[in-house]
Amino acid sequence: MKKFIKFLKDEEGVTAIEYGLIAALIAVAIIVAVTSVGTNLTAVFNRVAAELLGALN
Repeated sequence: MKKFIKFLKDEEGVTAIEYGLIAALIAVAIIVAVTSVGTNLTAVFNRVAAELLGALN
């Protein structure tokens, strides 16, 4: 019974889970940001390529 009570009072696992959740949220934010920048960058390169092709013709 003492081991079970000690297990319930142990908070080391809780801290690890909290850090894991924070890391997951940061990863999601980075993925969203990179996806958004990548989409915008693709649009810019396409516009530049179209302008260059228009200038050549």
